[in-house]
Amino acid sequence: MELDAIASRIVEYMAVSAVTAPKTKGTDSIGVQIVRGADIRRLADAMYAYGKAIGSEEKYNRDGKNIMDADAVLLFFIKPGTPAPGLNCGACGEERCADLQSVEGPMFPGPICAWRLMDLGIALGSAVKTASMFNVDNRIIHRIGPPARKSKMAEGSMVIGIPISITHKNIFFDRS
Repeated sequence: MELDAIASRIVEYMAVSAVTAPKTKGTDSIGVQIVRGADIRRLADAMYAYGKAIGSEEKYNRDGKNIMDADAVLLFFIKPGTPAPGLNCGACGEERCADLQSVEGPMFPGPICAWRLMDLGIALGSAVKTASMFNVDNRIIHRIGPPARKSKMAEGSMVIGIPISITHKNIFFDRS
């Protein structure tokens, strides 16, 4: 059995689950990017460098090693230029969606429309559900986002990743 080919196919199914997940007002606001092969090393190296730059080497090195050991990583992001849905709910801190102005923060720009963040969460949940249907180990890792964004592996106002692994133990939770 060729596990690399199976992992590659499953991460594609996870991407389908994310793309087809429900989104606010039906707006296509979530992007996905599959990271495989040599790009896994590039992402892990970006995580090591980012952790060192911000003084959080222990956690970024641990998660970077998980990425190095992963079969694939699925990056999720709110697509650049996606407008707020015009619901004027105020959850972002502004009274009107038209007034929402993002500024670059230490990891991501903000504020970000709460509805777009919920869309991202639903897409993440749909993808991990698909992985679980195939009994593939995975973990939503927020530390993937800033280095992936900084290295231009994924562009968007919020980036987060899910690595997957097909091994005899879950490398993302049993880290001993």
